Amino acid sequence: MTGNASLFGYLDMVLFGVLPYVAIFTFLVVSIYRYLGLGFTYSSLSSQFLENKQHFWGLVPFHYGIITILAGHVIGFLIPEQVLIWNSAPLRLYILEAAAFIGGIFTLIGLVNICIRRFTVTKVRMTTTTADWVVLGILLFSVITGLLTAIFHQWGSSWFAASMAPYLWSLVKLNPQLGFITPMPVLVKLHVVGAWIMILLFPFTRLVHLLVVPNPYLWRKPQIVRWNWDRRRVRSTDYTSNGR
Repeated sequence: MTGNASLFGYLDMVLFGVLPYVAIFTFLVVSIYRYLGLGFTYSSLSSQFLENKQHFWGLVPFHYGIITILAGHVIGFLIPEQVLIWNSAPLRLYILEAAAFIGGIFTLIGLVNICIRRFTVTKVRMTTTTADWVVLGILLFSVITGLLTAIFHQWGSSWFAASMAPYLWSLVKLNPQLGFITPMPVLVKLHVVGAWIMILLFPFTRLVHLLVVPNPYLWRKPQIVRWNWDRRRVRSTDYTSNGR
């Protein structure tokens, strides 16, 4: 029993005391290097022109959902006391929890559609790299563990503000207080580890475009690509026979 306790304690130290700094350091260094030295790769490498219908139903729900979820996490991190005050009224707590859960569902729907599109559309599948599948897998893992946490360990906005925010602030202060996270349920720990791994891999993927490129396609009308020449004329025998 003592040996198992020591093993789990060591594992917690690695996953929640060491991995965060490795992830953040890698994120900063590689992102800056890639932007300065490989600026052309700072792109989403969009496959929108290869196929657009499924693209819309994947990327739009995903972006709206992930923005909602990330905004909630950032707010809980920056102003945890205000979040707890907000949650002191049951109705406000229900509204916040429902909004977060809906955001998670939107994110999951978008991710599933993205995966289906990349697997079923030949042109898109040909442009999908191994790194893309790894990122999609980690994102699915994080979203699913987050939704399961919301189902089985309710009122996450409150315990995030009370326990996770102090843990994250202790990392910022370079004095990790693992006592805030080690008692957490396994689902929560898996969700946190998934987040750190995602941050670690972020600068190596096409997701870096989020750092520099706005996302107007979240509200713009669908684009229509039109030919700027007469296709019938180009394909006609007379036209081709003239050597054009």
